[in-house]
Amino acid sequence: MLNLSIPEHIEPLRGKVLEFVEQRVYPQEKVLFEHEPAERRAAMRTLMDEAKREGLWALGHPEEIGGGGLPFMDYVFINEVVGRSAAATVALGTHSLQDSIMLLRYANDEWRERYLQPLVNGEVFPSFGMTEPDVASSDPTQLQTHAELDGDEWVINGRKWFTSGAGSAAYTTVMVRTEPDAPDHAAFSQIVVPTDTPGYNIIRDVKVMGEYEGHYEVDYDNVRVPKENLLGERGQGFKIAQDRLGPGRIFHCMRWLGQAQRAFDLMCERANSRVAFGKPLGQHQQIQKFVFDSAAEIQASRLLTLHAAQKIDQGDEARVEIGLVKVFGAKMLHNVIDRAIQVWGAKGVTEDTPLERMYRHARFARIYDGADEVHIATTGRRILRFYDEGGSFDFGLR
Repeated sequence: MLNLSIPEHIEPLRGKVLEFVEQRVYPQEKVLFEHEPAERRAAMRTLMDEAKREGLWALGHPEEIGGGGLPFMDYVFINEVVGRSAAATVALGTHSLQDSIMLLRYANDEWRERYLQPLVNGEVFPSFGMTEPDVASSDPTQLQTHAELDGDEWVINGRKWFTSGAGSAAYTTVMVRTEPDAPDHAAFSQIVVPTDTPGYNIIRDVKVMGEYEGHYEVDYDNVRVPKENLLGERGQGFKIAQDRLGPGRIFHCMRWLGQAQRAFDLMCERANSRVAFGKPLGQHQQIQKFVFDSAAEIQASRLLTLHAAQKIDQGDEARVEIGLVKVFGAKMLHNVIDRAIQVWGAKGVTEDTPLERMYRHARFARIYDGADEVHIATTGRRILRFYDEGGSFDFGLR
């Protein structure tokens, strides 16, 4: 039975995380987002150390690798409040969860020893290289970056972009074509590439809507790494990616809920305090509709997210549920922030509020981890297949 309530046993910890985000992270956002790199790093390191001292660090990572060991559903409720600030994901050590689990499941002993514990401790940072500038990555079977085995080494050539965090990362896990004669989804593998490897060339930090956000374009020019750097087996690249992206999309959706709730709070506070035409904005019917629509969309997205998370927790891949919430949640996030900006007026698009930065990220949400159009098409096909096979779609009622 799906329950929207926050479990009683997780409420105290969730409250501590929320307090940390609001009392520690919010005041540092200008430094973390706008100051020089050295100042940003120092401020973030202070927050990370505080989170560790208070027992709030890496809560969702498995206990066996030094994390908090929270069960998946408990962590989903925590991630909702972590999402209220983009900086909080790093400050609280949640940013590396997908990568640490990938290493734990698929890396050999050497790479687990070299990267896993430092990754969980926040001593090194990961990056992931999949999308490419010259092909439509919504169809990832078109990816052109390739690797060939030359003796005991993989030789990698190609170009990736939106390799987030590559400028400060210790390594990039790169998706490459290794099996040219295999069927599309069996043609790719994932290989760990330390960023100091010769031939790993950062071309640029790609500007996103006028801001540098750490999405790097990287050229792989005869990059040579040991054959042991392969994650899993040859041709398992898409399986590993799915293991990474499935739960990761739920984490995104929970963080989007946190972002939307923060924008909603800002909108309602502004509506009650700002006066126009002789009365507070909130007494104007159009603003009341903004509030109504936003509350309804947030709650609907929350229901979809928790339903998908519950199915994953039960061992289901939940591909239909993930597709539904990925598309709906991204649109919800954009809509709520857009209305909040409208209520704030000109101030809403300045750096005086967090809304303008949140709005940029919201637009990007409809593209990364699968464009809306891809999720709509694949999810629609899956639902129709239930009926074609004589069944129906389970809306969670049985």
